[in-house]
Amino acid sequence: MPELPEVEVVRAGLERHVVGATISKVDVLHPRPVRRDPRGASGFAAALTGRRIDAAHRRGKYFWLALDNGDALLGHLGMSGQMLIQPPGAPDERHLRVRFTLPGSPVELRFVDQRMFGGLLVSTGGAGLPTEIAHIARDPIDPEFDDAEFSRRVRRRTAGVKRLLLDQGLISGVGNIYADEALWRAKVHGDRPGERLTAGQVGTLLAEVRTVLTEALGQGGTSFDALYVNVNGESGYFDRSLNAYGREGEACRRCGTPIRRIAFMNRSSYFCPRCQPVPRVRS
Repeated sequence: MPELPEVEVVRAGLERHVVGATISKVDVLHPRPVRRDPRGASGFAAALTGRRIDAAHRRGKYFWLALDNGDALLGHLGMSGQMLIQPPGAPDERHLRVRFTLPGSPVELRFVDQRMFGGLLVSTGGAGLPTEIAHIARDPIDPEFDDAEFSRRVRRRTAGVKRLLLDQGLISGVGNIYADEALWRAKVHGDRPGERLTAGQVGTLLAEVRTVLTEALGQGGTSFDALYVNVNGESGYFDRSLNAYGREGEACRRCGTPIRRIAFMNRSSYFCPRCQPVPRVRS
């Protein structure tokens, strides 16, 4: 699933290409991507028609386009969603689901989603922050993220620290890939309980989370297949810089020990057993 860097790359592309444009027509080619909008497909289209796009925002893995009437077009990419900029008249993508016509603009906006786990909806009054995602915590690259409060909350928890990094109510935007990378850099095993971390260790881990996310942003995110692309259809290449994720059996770039993979929440965790020793079980 696209994580913070991938969604931020998409948001930045939308900001460059569609802010200031007016939506003259919305074609919903499949109802599933707008299933969470109570208006239905026709109401979704009607609510956006004639609206000007004033800004592009993101919180965690969600993005939204603020509209001139105070509403917002809220989106989540799911597993395979793409927000693409195309010249009007370009051939339709095989999995094109929603098309936004922008008269006077050299482009049109398209939502493409092969697996259709992603979705769009119109958030009433959501231009500043959609109510649908108000419960999601700020992300670590947000200037208003509270480091001290994050550390306090982590150190009160008995859950493993990787599970805490994936808790969107605690810190948003960090998914499986970047959690593994930050933990490897901080030399912390993902199963270490939050309550067994010092304030200094939490601070180091948070700094590594920011470093990983920032580096990934600079490389366009991580693309393991052709589904993870920016608004121009281009893949990111941070996967070439991964130190832990996806490297089972390969030598740790720090100590040479083979990277291990274990099952974690129906996914996988990758770590170095020497640099990130498994925490001892307290009796």
